[in-house]
Amino acid sequence: MVKIRKIRAAGLKGATPMGGWSSEPQPEDCIHTLVVVFTDEGLTGVGSVFTNSDLVHAALAVLEPLYREENALEPERVSEKLHQNTFWLGRGGSITHTISGIDVALWDILGKATGQPVGRLLGGRYRDKVKPYASLLARAPEILAEHLSELSRQGFQAFKIGWGPLGRVSHDMDEAIVAKARDAIGSNSLLMVDAGGSDAFWQNGYKWALRTARMLQDYEVAWFEEPLRPDAIDDYVLLRRNAPVPISGGEVLTRRQSFDAWLRKGAFDIVQPDVTKVGGISESRRIAWMAQENGIRYIPHGWNTAVGLAADLQLASAFSDTDLVEYITGSPYIDEIAAGGWRLDEDGLIEIPNTPGLGLTLDRDAVAKYTDGELRL
Repeated sequence: MVKIRKIRAAGLKGATPMGGWSSEPQPEDCIHTLVVVFTDEGLTGVGSVFTNSDLVHAALAVLEPLYREENALEPERVSEKLHQNTFWLGRGGSITHTISGIDVALWDILGKATGQPVGRLLGGRYRDKVKPYASLLARAPEILAEHLSELSRQGFQAFKIGWGPLGRVSHDMDEAIVAKARDAIGSNSLLMVDAGGSDAFWQNGYKWALRTARMLQDYEVAWFEEPLRPDAIDDYVLLRRNAPVPISGGEVLTRRQSFDAWLRKGAFDIVQPDVTKVGGISESRRIAWMAQENGIRYIPHGWNTAVGLAADLQLASAFSDTDLVEYITGSPYIDEIAAGGWRLDEDGLIEIPNTPGLGLTLDRDAVAKYTDGELRL
């Protein structure tokens, strides 16, 4: 048995990208935390948590008696043990988020111990490459068009624009943004639109969302993301029935129990759990299975870190209809902390690592830089 010896965590700060939120994070704000699981055999695994480091450290203090000396080669059982023994502290909060990072790290360790990529351990690889969609904030139409054109020249063939002024100024502004975006990327590239309905005090409801969805159809938008408040399940069900474009969401939900009603009721065409807060790879896999059984596509939410992207790549390899992953543009937490960075091929695809574990090597200097030296690998 390979035992968990200790878990260390450090928050990423200094280059936190804008999120488009009404309460905008600043570069020094910490909203993502890296975790490293150390074992008695010298194997280590890395995970990522969509929560600031103060909360992660507090959660680890609660969890430590439960994971100490546990078998690092049994990620699902260990993660479930952590969930089962802490749900009364609040399912879905900082503890659930922290377990997400631990779970990702344990899958990384299991892959390294067995010499297999995580995707193969999840049941098998349907693909060796996957298309990343460049995810960026919506801005004034002309500025956005310039940004999209540059990303297109870099090789991206799929794009998602969201938040910013979308749904917050006027219908005419929304259409001008989408029209400029479509013109900038051309007719052959995928375009998705994210309203950001989980923003604080989101004001738009079903009628706005339906009207906007009809406009988006004119620009061949592949899906309309988070058009409603995150708890408006009945409106989501109604919108999915009547909207002419696919409806996506679910990034704020955590654990499979929260997704159950949304999937059974048919609230989404595409479900988007975030591996760094939903419960990790173990929970993401269960949710993806539930989605398949209900005729819904699973495409993970990935506005997080290079570790989250690495986990999403492995998950994408393991599900037949997960042919896209989210790629934040312009974030050092994606581009710099991954040793060697990421490469697009001539078809706009990223290769899914076939090396053991997540297949990710972190850049030691970049990690030290963005964690103020707290995490040295």
